[in-house]
Amino acid sequence: MAAPLELSCWGGGWGLPSVHSESLVVMAYAKFSGAPLKVNVIDNTWRGSRGDVPILTTEDNIVSQPAKILNFLRKQKYNADYELSAKQGADTLAYIALLEEKLLPAVLHTFWVESDNYFAVTKPWFASRIPFPLSLILPGRMSKGALNRILLTKGEPPLYHLREVEAQIYRDAKECLNLLSNRLGTSQFFFGDTPSTLDAYVFGFLAPLYKICFPKVQLQEHLKQLSNLCRFCDDILNSYFKLSLGDG
Repeated sequence: MAAPLELSCWGGGWGLPSVHSESLVVMAYAKFSGAPLKVNVIDNTWRGSRGDVPILTTEDNIVSQPAKILNFLRKQKYNADYELSAKQGADTLAYIALLEEKLLPAVLHTFWVESDNYFAVTKPWFASRIPFPLSLILPGRMSKGALNRILLTKGEPPLYHLREVEAQIYRDAKECLNLLSNRLGTSQFFFGDTPSTLDAYVFGFLAPLYKICFPKVQLQEHLKQLSNLCRFCDDILNSYFKLSLGDG
């Protein structure tokens, strides 16, 4: 019998199985590939590190970061990409790189740096799932980490000031959403009728942006104009997560 696969991740809300993009990527890939994950939702009784979430634990291994977790699952024969051609595999890597360079900074900014969203939604949600007194410290640390990650990819000359960086990351993100919408077209998934790694990444990045009720919705409003991407998120939620959604 195969060793149990346990995924520790942030939990759900707003009709999502997780509000955390990187947790969602892994959860979606596991559904697509048939990997039998036991999901442990982090709450204020959790005693492990929160910095590396999501974390996959087996009898012999502890793996963090979505790309490493997905590679581990593929080695266990849980492969959502076995029907892809070599070109489609190369396209997958190119689009994931595009998502991480062009869309992720704006997603991080929407959650962790845009102050209205951070104080009204992000900070209270995460603080309620972290034990006191860490709940007073960790959300701020996560916010600083998100800002550092944005500046690492975007804060180079000539974009010296945060306001200039913000304008650029939202331009890049909207352009990325348009590219994804054009690439998806009227297909159910990015490579036809079967979901793959790219679908897991796009879903993980887009679904929180689409579903969570933020006061400042600049990127969300743009996404909601791209009806095929919204339908893509809804279809995955309804087809793969309907039975597991207890938190709304």
